[in-house]
Amino acid sequence: MPVFTNPRRTPSFGVAPSLEDIEAIAAEALATIPEEFRRHVGNVRIQVDDFPSDEVEKAMELDTPFDVLGLYQGVSMVERGAGHVANDIDRIFLYRRPILDYWCESQEDLSHIVRHVLIHEIGHHFGLSDDDMEAIEAKAEEESRRARPSA
Repeated sequence: MPVFTNPRRTPSFGVAPSLEDIEAIAAEALATIPEEFRRHVGNVRIQVDDFPSDEVEKAMELDTPFDVLGLYQGVSMVERGAGHVANDIDRIFLYRRPILDYWCESQEDLSHIVRHVLIHEIGHHFGLSDDDMEAIEAKAEEESRRARPSA
């Protein structure tokens, strides 16, 4: 369980964050996404796994399971027609071990990394371009900064 020790409420961990810790960080990150987007992802399940499945690893032709931090699996809103019938649940996968590996290598804030991956995958749900996703992330980061108490 994270121990919050600094004024920015950034989690501090004595051991590697668990799947549940990453889920909690993702839930907090989801709350920072602008409401006009957040209301359209209520039907998307966010799932945290240690690594992508063997099937995903093979389909994406990954060299290692550390090569992907997250994945959107489903039919984007752009691809859905009026008669679209969902055959499966749309999901966003966050991969704990690759995220933690990136966190250690980059020394970026873990919450920022999880938010970035989550927003990127939500962008795929909407069928957005990378530029669109960067703009959404910048807006979420700005709203998050405004919501933080000043030190």
